[in-house]
This record gives sequence, C-alpha cells and structure tokens, in this order.
Amino acid sequence: MINNKILGLMGLAARARKVCFGADSVETQIKKKKVHIMIVAKDASDRTKDKFKKIGQEYAIPIIIEGEIEVLSKAIGKSNKAIIGIEDSNLASEIQKINNGGELIG
Repeated sequence: MINNKILGLMGLAARARKVCFGADSVETQIKKKKVHIMIVAKDASDRTKDKFKKIGQEYAIPIIIEGEIEVLSKAIGKSNKAIIGIEDSNLASEIQKINNGGELIG
C-alpha cells in the first residue's frame, strides 16, 4: 500500500506539470536528466519493472515500486499509467524521505 502523502505529492507535481508518465516519456525525460525519482506500480509487467530498475541504476535515479496502476494513475489525474517520473527535485526528495519512513510534512 502506497503512502497517501506520497500520492498527494504526486498530485501536486502533476498540477505543477512536473510529472512524466508512460514508459517512453519517462525514459526520454530520464535521458534528458529531468527525472529525479520514478514510481512504478507493483502490478506493472516484470519487463517494465526490470527495465526501469536498470535505467535507475544507470542514471542513479531512485525507484519506488509500490501501489497499483489504478491508484497511481488516479493520483496524477490520468488512467492506466504504470510508471510515473517526478521532475521536481524538491518533491522527489520529499517522496523519498516519506518512502524511507521519515515524515517531514504533517
């Protein structure tokens, strides 16, 4: 179960137009060094998860594999998005802190 605060921050990033979603878009933005953290749905295909784990290691980008496609997609106001890249460094670091157990907001 993904933390509701993470979903809230993803929604905030989406409203600020600081997200990319979908495998091709996220991969392109990673190569442009714009993505600071990736969130991949647990129910995404194994191929997708493996591919983005490798890309994450190659470009030193943290990856969170959590939540379901439907929940993550709803958080950013889209549908059927298995991978989301956060392009705002501050929001990405907040998401990382919350994911690691340290609550900074609230």
